[in-house]
Amino acid sequence: MKLADKILATIGIAILLAGCGNKQQATGCQPLIVKGRFLTNTNGDTVVLRGVSYGWSNWWQQYYNTESVNWLHNDWHCSVVRAAMGVEPRGAYLSNPEKSIAMVDSIIEGAIKSGIYVIVDWHAHGIHTAEAKQFFGSMASRYADCPNIIWEIFNEPVFQSWDAVRDYAEQIIDTIRTHSPNVILVGSPHWNQDVNIVAEKTIEGRENIMYAMHFYAATHKQWLRNRCDSALANNLPLFISESGCCEANGRGPINSDEWNRWIDWCETNKISWVAWSITSNDETCAMLQPMASFTGNWQIYDLSACGKLTRQKILELNK
Repeated sequence: MKLADKILATIGIAILLAGCGNKQQATGCQPLIVKGRFLTNTNGDTVVLRGVSYGWSNWWQQYYNTESVNWLHNDWHCSVVRAAMGVEPRGAYLSNPEKSIAMVDSIIEGAIKSGIYVIVDWHAHGIHTAEAKQFFGSMASRYADCPNIIWEIFNEPVFQSWDAVRDYAEQIIDTIRTHSPNVILVGSPHWNQDVNIVAEKTIEGRENIMYAMHFYAATHKQWLRNRCDSALANNLPLFISESGCCEANGRGPINSDEWNRWIDWCETNKISWVAWSITSNDETCAMLQPMASFTGNWQIYDLSACGKLTRQKILELNK
């Protein structure tokens, strides 16, 4: 039996009435299934998720709470949020796993209570296979019956070859599949931009996976959309798990024209997208002002130019 059939047979609509492990009761989220290059629900309808990513958990832990998730759902109309669990920097998962997991748990619980999807993001730039197996094995076991979760197993490979990334991904996918049938996002080399290389040598024998692509509108323009178009022509399922309206370093001026071209491209191709990030630093991509509360209830004056632009676009599309 194929994985998609197993999802329907073993989870189905009944999952909406079941608890996610020992956590809050799930509401409003159907299991997601990858069919061809599209993300679909249990009825076979194409699903396009739109939302925002939290910043690195080790640096922006103050925003990692259920209240902020609820606000992003109710006020911004986000249908997905992303918990970017830092892995490598000081204070992140490798040096403080318990604290890191607790922060991710708070975003998951907020998403479950709000009835939206949540991406659990292993926010690393290097390969840490043993540690990733431990993390995803434990999390997938605890949230085995939770349809809200999407697993992102490698934020942004930088210098690793696709062969190395694929070998790592296959091991982590197999670890997750011991417990969870949910969608898994796989990164590609060079900050998730070499999707053309991935399309020529995809992961075989594993279902319900998509490939993450990241863009920053002031840096990545038509050349990257052309590359993505080539991957789509090869039926590669893409998911924009991180994006921005500024330069790739998070700074520089907003390029709203190019950002709108990207969002229009996503909508035309029915590709889900997530914008970076719920932080309040001095980067252009930070969506909050320093005086903004940690728990939501943000007014327009609490938002940066990037935050206002992102919120308005999500409200427009997630009616």
